[in-house]
Amino acid sequence: MVPRRLSPEGGGGVGGGDTYGGYRVRLVETLRLKGIRDLAVLKAFAETPRHLFVPEAVRHRAYEDVALPIGDGQTISQPFTQARYLVALRLTGKEKVLEIGTGSGYQTALLGALAATVFSVERVESLARAAQQAVRQAGATNVSVLHGDGTLGWSAYAPYDAILVAAGGPEIPRPLVEQLAPGGRLLIPVGARGAQTLTLVERDDAGTRQIPLGEARFVPLVGEHGFDA
Repeated sequence: MVPRRLSPEGGGGVGGGDTYGGYRVRLVETLRLKGIRDLAVLKAFAETPRHLFVPEAVRHRAYEDVALPIGDGQTISQPFTQARYLVALRLTGKEKVLEIGTGSGYQTALLGALAATVFSVERVESLARAAQQAVRQAGATNVSVLHGDGTLGWSAYAPYDAILVAAGGPEIPRPLVEQLAPGGRLLIPVGARGAQTLTLVERDDAGTRQIPLGEARFVPLVGEHGFDA
């Protein structure tokens, strides 16, 4: 697959027409009651309009703590799962982040609220385009989306302080490890289709170490260093 960077579309944030603020407050309270304590992560969920990232048919469920279909056999992940991911990355606001699997773009926008810059790769072109538009509508201006094979990363802007993979692969793609900066963190579900172990990879001058964080269940990571389509 030849990667192609998508140009920004549409601008503007949520604006005065947003009527979902109360729903976001309730979602944040749900995350807090489930154990999410990172104030920056909770703030990101409070300010990011999830309803912009789901189809009109399921928009009434946008702020439930559930996964929802977004088309092309893909889903927008459960907010609690995404919150766990974001907490594990320990972002401070200064990082350059690579996301593999843009999907709806919601997690991309959350990362944009937590990091300095975000580069995201999506293999399904229609999803990449829709996500780019939704991210811009949500007001995120520090995010770039690429249509391409996520298992190859995005070498043009490497190295990255943090890499988040939103799909489960049979192993950790070597290009992603190579694009991780010293002191960086890579979070990826690893294992068989439908049943993985969420794994944190930390890189230092001596090499890398892998820390299992628990069970996970994500769509397959498809690509040259992942599963076959």
